[in-house]
Amino acid sequence: MSASEIVNKVWNYTYVLRDDGVGYGDYVEQITFLIFLKVADGREAFGQQVAVPEQYSWSKLVKLDGDALEI
Repeated sequence: MSASEIVNKVWNYTYVLRDDGVGYGDYVEQITFLIFLKVADGREAFGQQVAVPEQYSWSKLVKLDGDALEI
């Protein structure tokens, strides 16, 4: 998947979330947090130490669905 395809996919989610009442600022905050967690997961896979608590790690997050994602 190319970078432009990823960007388009991410921004297309704004329409779905907007219809569910999520504002632009909230969306940017959430997507930034998810990208941070994904990058931290990648760094950890290469042996670098990360400061993300285990219960909020990407590996735990991807296993959750629906209401379980609410913190």
